[in-house]
Amino acid sequence: MSTSLVPPHGGDLLNLMASPERADELKAQAREMPSWSLTARQVADLELLLNGAFSPLRGFMGRDDHEAVCRDLSLADGTFWPLPVTLDVSEQTGQSLAPGSALALRDVEGTLLAVLHVEEAWAADHEAEAIALCGTGDPGQPCAGRLLRETGAWYLGGRVEGVAAPHHYDFVERRASPAELRERFTRWGWRRIAAFHTREVMHRAEQELTFAAARDLEAALLVQLDVARTDYYDVSHYSRIRCAEALMKTYPHGTAALNLLPLARRGSGARDILLNAVVAQSYGCSHHLVRSAAPGADDELLGRADDALAIELVRTPERVYLPDRDAFVGTDAVPEGAATKVLTSEELEERLARGRELPSWFSFPEVVRELRRSAPPRSRQGFTVFFSGLPSSGKSTLANVLLVKLLEMGGRPVTLLDGDIVRQNLSSELGFSREHRNLNVARIGFVASEITKNGGIALCAPIAPYDAVRKQVRSMIEPVGGFLLVHVATPLGVCETRDRKGLYAKARAGIVKEFTGISDPYEEPKDAGMVIDTAERSPEECVQAILLHLEKEGYIGRPSREKE
Repeated sequence: MSTSLVPPHGGDLLNLMASPERADELKAQAREMPSWSLTARQVADLELLLNGAFSPLRGFMGRDDHEAVCRDLSLADGTFWPLPVTLDVSEQTGQSLAPGSALALRDVEGTLLAVLHVEEAWAADHEAEAIALCGTGDPGQPCAGRLLRETGAWYLGGRVEGVAAPHHYDFVERRASPAELRERFTRWGWRRIAAFHTREVMHRAEQELTFAAARDLEAALLVQLDVARTDYYDVSHYSRIRCAEALMKTYPHGTAALNLLPLARRGSGARDILLNAVVAQSYGCSHHLVRSAAPGADDELLGRADDALAIELVRTPERVYLPDRDAFVGTDAVPEGAATKVLTSEELEERLARGRELPSWFSFPEVVRELRRSAPPRSRQGFTVFFSGLPSSGKSTLANVLLVKLLEMGGRPVTLLDGDIVRQNLSSELGFSREHRNLNVARIGFVASEITKNGGIALCAPIAPYDAVRKQVRSMIEPVGGFLLVHVATPLGVCETRDRKGLYAKARAGIVKEFTGISDPYEEPKDAGMVIDTAERSPEECVQAILLHLEKEGYIGRPSREKE
């Protein structure tokens, strides 16, 4: 079928999937090969290599290409390319593979996806890479150098042969390869196509921006929704896609399409924008919309695409709402002195968390309805209250009183995960070494995260003396619901007087080893949401303070205001 679409970068749309016969050969050979279990980001990179979105790359970059890209935005042969596409592995794996060897690339379940024919292996210099790509070597900055620290200190470069494309079970009809989408564009008669790349939920401002830009270009619109992710339980992933599907219905029929793109974010400003443009060109787009407020949008690096790519980068000013006109306009067209309205992402998140009304000008009813389904008010979300403190500090007492008060309120299931109860039923084989105590607390955190994720309330009352594992528990729970760390800061002397088991006395006598507060340290939390001293207040007073804090944060009580 003839086509008038722009050619892929480099001229040809590559397909790195092996033929069925060759795939069978590779599967047989892979039984004798060393294997590497790919991270979610690496799977996303591999998928775009295999389906040709990263044309003209035929595999993961070697050292010369990698250094040239970091330095000059081009491959070693001079072909324009904005960001490294490398396979980072552990030092042990990198040192064990010589040029000419092969490595089986597998997903987390062990499925063989591709074979890497190793051409180079070298130790990475992440700091120099971060400086080249992001202008900073600060490991705290979100940039490509930091992203590539996921696994290890070595890179592998070489040609890949695909055996099985990464499989997706969700929204399969929305996931098209460049070849598939090009065929659809040709069938639909689309020739001028403007790509808009986003990873966020789109509202009226973004819809107006893309609609106006495509209209002015006399082009159709392709929304490329970035869906590279790490967690299949990430509710926001599914919500973003459903919101995008609802939004697509607001465009005139036959003028816009949605595609799900597993392009892992590099965090390198203009270089990210340029990589998005390269991929959009592979998909057949003639224009790539660049938001004026995007990170790196004003970087002079964007000018490098003018002569290097067939796709045209088009600057699109942000849209703001003018109440007097009841309309969105570009920031470059706001009348002097005119009042404007915007709703930041932080304000949106807070309104959803509190169950407050969203202004009608901000979004579409169908999108708001989906957001409320996936992000209910805190008063309907699960949460965990995690008590930590010295033995006999009063943690279990407070947890039990809070349990009764929450059950009295009703509305959500409440589960108590007391340290002794968990020891008996979930961690009976564990001792009291630092490693085993951390493992016990991590198990409590995992159970609490599951309870929280499913809308329940978890009350945890372990000693949890070490800061690192408390932070680990927080990281498990906060993505799925609320988390309140309560430091029960009862003084050591008071705790000793309450000790009905005589463990403190045995610890001071050396009979009980590694006892928290005596022969083993308690690392006081610096990030506690509340600090309570049970020596100064009764259990009822302490729990009342906790309930008032939970009410203030919106986790109990009614939403302030809801409107669908």
